[in-house]
Amino acid sequence: MTPARLLIPLLISCLTVGLAAAETAKGPALNPADAQPPAQNKVTITVKGEKRVIESNGIPDHKVSKFPNRGNPNAIAEQKYHLEVPANPQPLEAGATGRMMSAWGVALNGVVFDPGTAEVYNDGERSNPWHYEALMSNTEMGTTPRIKTGLGLDQNHGHVQPNGAYHYHGLPTLLVERLSGGEKKMTHVGWAADGFPVYAIYAYTNPADPKSALKVMKSSYRLKTADRGGDGKVSPTGKPDGSFSLDYEYVAGMGDLDAFGGRTGLTPEFPKGTYYYVLTEDYPFIPRKFKGTPDPSFSKQNMDPHANLGGQGGPGAKGGKKGKKGPPPGGLFGGTPPDGPPPEGAPKEGAPK
Repeated sequence: MTPARLLIPLLISCLTVGLAAAETAKGPALNPADAQPPAQNKVTITVKGEKRVIESNGIPDHKVSKFPNRGNPNAIAEQKYHLEVPANPQPLEAGATGRMMSAWGVALNGVVFDPGTAEVYNDGERSNPWHYEALMSNTEMGTTPRIKTGLGLDQNHGHVQPNGAYHYHGLPTLLVERLSGGEKKMTHVGWAADGFPVYAIYAYTNPADPKSALKVMKSSYRLKTADRGGDGKVSPTGKPDGSFSLDYEYVAGMGDLDAFGGRTGLTPEFPKGTYYYVLTEDYPFIPRKFKGTPDPSFSKQNMDPHANLGGQGGPGAKGGKKGKKGPPPGGLFGGTPPDGPPPEGAPKEGAPK
């Protein structure tokens, strides 16, 4: 029999393996989270009238990989986030429409959920819908010249924007461990930009019965079976393999969650019921759509003024050689460069390609 004092570490170890394994089965291992963040985590979450207000410095409250690293040339820096979500969110019958031009949500530790990437097939225009999947970027990304070694994601499926903003592309492994105590339970991990709560992996088998067994939630997305049918220049060719978000399709009822990555039911924090999202081990990992109306504070334009966009020397890192500047902000915070570094010998921004 396993001694009680050894049970929690054992559960944590199992959870770590489970969270990290599913998304990286086709590529190299994620970078280990074996370094302390550069500053102390600061976050406050308060309800003021009809709004839930999240203010944070964007510094995680868990270990991270060493940044900069081979795939991510940027150093973690404090941010000035002031985010608001509806305290009493209302679902829309058809969900929010239009392209998602905002961060998807924020974790309870004040770190942003940002599942999308700026990296586009063949280094194309960012308006091109063929964006690479971050959790597949640990493998070489087709013909794009910018990504050869992946995006430098760490054990938490996180990495750093050129402005120093650490953010999650998938399950925040060490945050989930801390919040769950290493136990198999329904764990509240954050808020989506539309105000609905976000849980990680587990939920009740019967969403209306909190006494029903817990199960790992599966999304209702799968790889498409038909070839991509691209031209090899603006759009990729070949069989869908998960390298792009467009490689996936939604099949109603195939999994536990709807097209928005959520479901309606009872939760420990909402015993009377609510719509809620679930982060999953399979695509989309972090949802890409909104069931309700996202708050404008999560938009790229509104988040930019709260971000620390300066002070990064060298290739996106503090303390670089004098006279060099980090790349301009990309990804969530706008700009043209992708999350990953340009290849050695690539032309500078603004130079002919």
